[in-house]
Amino acid sequence: MRFFVDNGYEASSMHAADDLIEKVRLVKNPVICTASGDSPAGLYKQIVERVHKKRLDISNWLFLGLDEWVGMNGNDEGSCRYHLDQQLFRPLQIPQDRICFFDGRLGDLEGECRRIENFIQEHNGIDLAILGLGINGHVGMNEPGTPAQTRSHVAELHSTTKQVGQKYFSNEQTLTQGVTLGLATLIESRHIMLLISGGHKAAITQRIFEEEISEQLPASLLRNHPSVSVYLEPASAQLMRLQSQNS
Repeated sequence: MRFFVDNGYEASSMHAADDLIEKVRLVKNPVICTASGDSPAGLYKQIVERVHKKRLDISNWLFLGLDEWVGMNGNDEGSCRYHLDQQLFRPLQIPQDRICFFDGRLGDLEGECRRIENFIQEHNGIDLAILGLGINGHVGMNEPGTPAQTRSHVAELHSTTKQVGQKYFSNEQTLTQGVTLGLATLIESRHIMLLISGGHKAAITQRIFEEEISEQLPASLLRNHPSVSVYLEPASAQLMRLQSQNS
């Protein structure tokens, strides 16, 4: 596991973009798992800018959505797909056949989970997963207590997630469930990038990396992965006992 503490959010986003590009540079058709949320937004901005300046060609990249609110899809303002459409897919004019994303509006969500898992298998696995960290330690919508062996599934949302999730919507929403890649699915990714920003994440960041690995802190399970890079800024890293920017 490698930790990088950069001088602010923009520097951290640039660093993550550099590393992402390098990690998938030699992969023929890399499958990139994309999380929505505030922490990875700067990374997506960097990718869009580099493509528009013709410094980067992503015509061979495939995109896999990390999660979605049950009852929503890209047509719903505030949904996970909506935000990624705004930040990444539409600015880059990504064709629909290069995007695989949960549709939380469908009646057969178990079928959706099978479809997502089949996509991953058919494309030889996830090459790189971009993840954020929830204030309760979740990754995706794998809430505290989610078994480590869980694959894509419908999740009952933690009260904290229901509350924090409201910030993505202009009007209050009733959030009860999510559909998400499972912990076992994510752990099988070849590379994982965990982006953490903001002083409000400092306490949970410390717990994730300094307490015992536990299903009660889902993101702590990433410490078992052989290729994890963690991108922090001073505010999010302030409680950690990091001796250097790269460990």
